[in-house]
Amino acid sequence: MASIPIVDRARAYVERRAVIDDAGEYTFAELLERSAFVARRLLIAAQDLAEARVAFMVPPSMQHVVVQWGIWRAGGVAVPLCLQHPPPELEYTIDDSQSSIVIAHPDFADCLRPIAESRGLRLLTVAELDAGPVDAGRVDAGRVDDVARLPKIDVSRRAMLLYTSGTTNKPKGAVTTHEIITAQIQSLVEAWEWTENDHILHLLPLHHLHGILNVTCCAMWSGATCEFLPRFDADRVWDRIAVSDSLTLFMAVPTIYSRLTRAWEEANEERQRAMSEGCRRLRLMVSGSAALPVPTLEKWRELSGHTLLERYGMTEIGMGLSNPLHGQRQPGCVGAPLPGVELRLVDEANRPVSDGAAGQIQVRGPTVFTEYWGKSAATTEAFTDDGWFKTGDVAQREDGVYRILGRESVDIIKTGGYKVSALEIEDVLRTHEQIDECAVVGVADEEWGQRVAVAAVITPEADLKLEDLRAWCKQQLAAYKVPSLMKTVDALPRNPMGKVTKPDVVELFES
Repeated sequence: MASIPIVDRARAYVERRAVIDDAGEYTFAELLERSAFVARRLLIAAQDLAEARVAFMVPPSMQHVVVQWGIWRAGGVAVPLCLQHPPPELEYTIDDSQSSIVIAHPDFADCLRPIAESRGLRLLTVAELDAGPVDAGRVDAGRVDDVARLPKIDVSRRAMLLYTSGTTNKPKGAVTTHEIITAQIQSLVEAWEWTENDHILHLLPLHHLHGILNVTCCAMWSGATCEFLPRFDADRVWDRIAVSDSLTLFMAVPTIYSRLTRAWEEANEERQRAMSEGCRRLRLMVSGSAALPVPTLEKWRELSGHTLLERYGMTEIGMGLSNPLHGQRQPGCVGAPLPGVELRLVDEANRPVSDGAAGQIQVRGPTVFTEYWGKSAATTEAFTDDGWFKTGDVAQREDGVYRILGRESVDIIKTGGYKVSALEIEDVLRTHEQIDECAVVGVADEEWGQRVAVAAVITPEADLKLEDLRAWCKQQLAAYKVPSLMKTVDALPRNPMGKVTKPDVVELFES
């Protein structure tokens, strides 16, 4: 019997509903049997994949979870591909991970086939791998455990290779083991009190930690129900929230909350009431993957009754900080270290900083990744001599509560001898009545080192000029924080998770 903790736990929930998708509802027994079938098909030519990388492109669904678990149970390393990536980016991930097997959903087979064939890789479709619907009534824990001879998987084995967001440089593949994934799951399950009675609506991408770990893995670990939507659609999300009496959890990125807020504002009074009542039936709503603007938090609190729980994490560490499940959540802050996470703030000389001072976040503990795949120098550079991972993010701490100031490489602007947080300036600019969205960056300048620049999406029919914005900002910010460059844009450049790609914003000014 395999010793993958999340798979082992599923045997305690065989009769419970695990997944809902557009095709139907599925029990944990079906997940176990179908993933074992996938594992057996992957092992036709071997007894153990022995950490071979398996890249797969499957939409959010039961099939996605089945394939992921099948790869794990066959002894492989799961490399989920982004559904929105064009061929060159898919090629990069497949090549960099040195994947030897590629699994494609029929919707993506035509895209992946030439990539696999040109590299001599084994290409499998979901139809070839998945046993299809299983009669849940004839599946029991004993039969599931006896489906075939699968390799015994030690928890120290590599399990997953996730690529960083690539918002500041070329994406790197962060490697986690089954043991690390288990530690990341247990930390969140404890902090957010997941139980088998939970039911989460899932609309996040499944090539990224947020959707994989925080939602899917935590739900499967807890015996909860994970309901997939194939893609984000504001009306469909509201339809589910407004009528469901079983949903208990919802997690999304700030952009999604903004779009849901806009849809609520456009609805009639009766529908607004149903939407708001639906939100109040949920026990927890979480925001992450990007900084949550305070105006977005406040609007959501007004319409939903929820103060969104903000947390901080990254591909390399899982989740590191979280506002409390019970107790006060401070707007603009990401709370305290999660269970099992060691976290400190240090200055440029790697010395701990005092409360109120800015410092780089460093993390240590069982939730931290092992390596960047194939990049030993980058891995060494990412850790201190005593084993702390250098996140590259800067924060302040007051009374044990952390506030993120931004990414050291793009959000900390050095101008005229001052260090300025781009996120702080963005929070202020978003209160301007003519600004819908904005991104602040530092643009190289011979005199100032960097100049503060803002790319702004302005409200319809607005006519915002730089001189007017500067005059307004001088009433809100210190003079050295006031933007000296501005461009208005139709939309900010973002990656598939909705994060603004700041290097692309800088290019708007440099070009």
